[in-house]
This record gives sequence, structure tokens and C-alpha cells, in this order.
Amino acid sequence: MRLKVLVVLLASVLAVTAQAATLRVVGVKTSDAAAYVQAIGKGSALLKSKGSPAVVRVWRAQYAGDKAGSIVVSVEFPDLAALAKYNELMATDSELKSWLQGLDKLRTVESDSIYQELKP
Repeated sequence: MRLKVLVVLLASVLAVTAQAATLRVVGVKTSDAAAYVQAIGKGSALLKSKGSPAVVRVWRAQYAGDKAGSIVVSVEFPDLAALAKYNELMATDSELKSWLQGLDKLRTVESDSIYQELKP
């Protein structure tokens, strides 16, 4: 009986972990924030049209010491599996590759991080 309870608890913990949201945060440098935000909006719409669950947002740091004014892009996924599918789509889809090349004309990537949600 104790083994059964332990197995059920372990399965529950693993299920919650598997469903933890995953966030990609890309710090960028751009000389034209408005054009960059517009280009990100086009890419976000393109991702949606291809069935990606990614939620893309652009942020400007306000109270951030020497990083005030810096720009980051967050890309939120429901889980790590969705991030893996996104990475494959970005590597294989010609429209998305072309969009990324256009972004490279507007920005320089300064950092790129992945965060996984912690759940109680």
C-alpha cells in the first residue's frame, strides 16, 4: 500500500513538472525600438499562423540600474516540449528563417536564457 501511495505521489510530482511553463528571455540592443517591436509583432503573428503556442512580448527595463532602457523579448511556452518544437520550427521553416534574418538587421543579441517555472 505504501509503495502504491509513493508511486502515485511521484507520478503527480512528475506530471506537475512536465507542465511547468518555460520562458525564453532574449536581451537585445537596438537603435530603433519601434521598428524592432513592429518586426517582433509580425514574427509573433507568423508563429501563431504556424500553430506555435509561443507568447511573445517585448519589454523595456525601467528601474534596472545601469540596465535601464534595455530591451528584452520574452517567449513563453506551456512546457519544455513546446520549446523543443519551436526550436525545430525555427530551424526548418523558410518563412521563420527569413524573419529571423530580418531581425538580425535591427538588433544585436546580448543574452539568451531559458527559465523554467517553479511550482509548489
